[in-house]
Amino acid sequence: MAYSVKEIAVALGCEAAGATDILIDGLSEPGDAGPGQLAMALKPEYADSLSKGAARAAILWAGADWQAMGLEAAILASRPRFALSGLSAMIDPGPEYGDGIHPTAVIDPSAEIGVGTRIGPFTVVGPRAVIGANSTIGPQCFIGAGVRLGAGALLREQVTLCHGVTIGARFIAQTGARVGADGFSFVTPEESGVERARSTLGDQGQVKSQSWARIHSVGGVTVGDDVEIGANACIDRGTVRDTTVGHGTKIDNLVQIGHNAIIGNDCLLCAMAAVGGSSKIGNNCVFGGQSGISDNIFIGDNVISGGGSKILSNVPSGRVVLGYPATKMDAQMETYKALRRLPRLLRDIVALKKAVSKPDESD
Repeated sequence: MAYSVKEIAVALGCEAAGATDILIDGLSEPGDAGPGQLAMALKPEYADSLSKGAARAAILWAGADWQAMGLEAAILASRPRFALSGLSAMIDPGPEYGDGIHPTAVIDPSAEIGVGTRIGPFTVVGPRAVIGANSTIGPQCFIGAGVRLGAGALLREQVTLCHGVTIGARFIAQTGARVGADGFSFVTPEESGVERARSTLGDQGQVKSQSWARIHSVGGVTVGDDVEIGANACIDRGTVRDTTVGHGTKIDNLVQIGHNAIIGNDCLLCAMAAVGGSSKIGNNCVFGGQSGISDNIFIGDNVISGGGSKILSNVPSGRVVLGYPATKMDAQMETYKALRRLPRLLRDIVALKKAVSKPDESD
């Protein structure tokens, strides 16, 4: 579907300039844009490549001299990247799974399917499952017994919602996401070497061979409204109580959330982050890619963890952490600087030792 420059600007609450009747049917990077595409020149450095493409219109920062860039029209945004959120939603056609319920879908007679919901081929919906209105369930998905899925959900291909999972409205799950698998919970008949090493900070004591007994996960998973989880991300069910994810939280590809974890509202967990079992995370936290959070710890609100950081102990609200083990970012940066100076310091020490040990020839 095509929109005029004016229609897009009005929808985004931005200023339109120039030939606002130009029709836009797609988005493009500035150097690759065609006449019917809106060039994404969100920063001055991006606009430098506009001359390489054929864009007639672009989305630019507030106050940009669009005419000097050779454009016929422009959308001027005070925060261009935020405007891109609404713009991409307008342009994205979404996946095409067809309307209605595909004849190959297997739906238990006791399941409740909301009005306007589409269900793709080879999807299975279990007994007593409830799917909210106007949801889209892609091909080969599995929705287990007793699952409650809110209205307006989008499940891409091969998503699994295991039994007893409860999810709010406008949920999005990318390809292969899994919600509600059993937690990784095992125990030995007597104190294990791992337990002893943890309490003694390294001493296993006398090593004894023991088999691991499985602790079943009888809890579920509760997910709030407006949550998104990425491809192949996994959220384990709780041991006794539910694992919970708060409203508005976004979970990237390959993220692992352990059993009994509590994730607050509006958190961001980037690719390959992992949350240990029974940890509690506050609201508005951001965890960079490959962040690791140990089990049974507490992290306050508005915490930011740099990529690759490993959090092994409680973190107070508002703190920015980095490194392994994660510490305050400014302290960690000082440590990094000190490590880089070590080779030079060692050379200086060797030189000083030689100077001190060499006899003074003036005596």
